[in-house]
Amino acid sequence: MQQIFNFLIRYRNTLLFILLFSIAIGLTIQSHSYHKSKFVSSTGIITGGLYSITSNVDNYFNLKAYNNRLLIENTKLKNALQLKGIDTTAIIQKKIDSLSNVQYSYQPALVINNNYHKTNNFITLNKGKNDSIATDMGVITDLGIVGIIQKSSANYSRVLSILNKNSRINAKLKKTEHFGSLIWNTKSPNMVQLIDIPRLAPLTIGDTIVTGGRSTIFPKGILIGAIDNFQLDSNESYYTVNVKLFNDMTNIGFVNIIKNKNAEEIKALEDQQND
Repeated sequence: MQQIFNFLIRYRNTLLFILLFSIAIGLTIQSHSYHKSKFVSSTGIITGGLYSITSNVDNYFNLKAYNNRLLIENTKLKNALQLKGIDTTAIIQKKIDSLSNVQYSYQPALVINNNYHKTNNFITLNKGKNDSIATDMGVITDLGIVGIIQKSSANYSRVLSILNKNSRINAKLKKTEHFGSLIWNTKSPNMVQLIDIPRLAPLTIGDTIVTGGRSTIFPKGILIGAIDNFQLDSNESYYTVNVKLFNDMTNIGFVNIIKNKNAEEIKALEDQQND
């Protein structure tokens, strides 16, 4: 303890200078919009870099788990194709020949930060405008949806997670065409809610919930989760369905970003209809 006091006394002038200098910089940033914008921009770059470093370390230790997951998924796909007697070589060639007619394309990205314990959760990805990533693009894994791109910088993008109270996604029962809105009541990271499902819909615990395809963000039929339980609202007209997610939103490493090449054309047409 005596050594600490000696240190403070010996370098008191230097420490006082550093303190006053820090206060001056803080006041300058707060009182000048130009300096403030530069500071915020710089902090965003630094934060993104720190997220990348942390994520790289975590992913290094999780590579085995990720590789096993990919191997299992590839094996399932190959077995399914073989059972149907489908020639995979012919499929690949057909896909290449018809690539220009594909409406949706998928781009892989790495999760470098993932929040799931707040009421408004976001996910940071290592892809941005330099990779043609823009707002309103869907984000998924092989197990289901993750969220929607909310904003992007040059090298990073922020995803509005489905675990966000402002998230609202069109979804439906896989076995019928009964649609509703997928929201989150902020209670559990493993459970979301499907609302506005009409009373006449045939609901069964364990039924699969998928994306409805009634937007330019997600194609129809992307997995979401399974019905855990359901109940009628106060007017007994619509169900509120608790959906257990297929994705473990607390453990997401790699994702795919969905780009709808017809999105701008569809939005332009809808804007004309609204006018």
